[in-house]
Amino acid sequence: MFATSLGDDGAELRPLEPWQAEEFLAHMDRAREFVDRHVRLGEVVFDLESARAMLVRYAQSQAADGGRIYGIWVHDTLVGGVMFRLFDAVEGTCEVGCWLEPAATGRGLVTRAVRVLVDWAVERRGIHRVEWVVASANAPSIRTAERLGMRREGVLRESSLHHGVRQDNEIWSVLAPEWSERQRNTT
Repeated sequence: MFATSLGDDGAELRPLEPWQAEEFLAHMDRAREFVDRHVRLGEVVFDLESARAMLVRYAQSQAADGGRIYGIWVHDTLVGGVMFRLFDAVEGTCEVGCWLEPAATGRGLVTRAVRVLVDWAVERRGIHRVEWVVASANAPSIRTAERLGMRREGVLRESSLHHGVRQDNEIWSVLAPEWSERQRNTT
């Protein structure tokens, strides 16, 4: 229905909806091993039914003004995505997340896509606090949080179980005044 250009390289941000479950699954099959190193998405989306279920869950959440999910396409191939894992307009908070398949890394796609999400959340929806929760071992995701101007607030030691191993998770965030000031200074 709509697409937002992410630059001159043919990358676009689009809604990722239930009717695209087959395309989402094919993408996850390419991305699974890479993504699964740090996040459970590879475990959650493993067949057509689970792919559709996840997209339906986000469609229902979006209809209730909650979380939302978007795909990143490069030349009409789904290569990754970003999401509002949590979105609470009343409280003025949200959590963003991301994933990519290996062939799409190193091009700034996630940074550009998350920037679109944060701009919309802060400038259009009045969100005050945007969070980014990342496994401490996920250096590329931490670098993205830094590029977005987020601040590391702390580490939740051994706060989640991933492949039977307790992992530390870092909390990064940016507040609306910080985001708006940063955007004014970069334009």
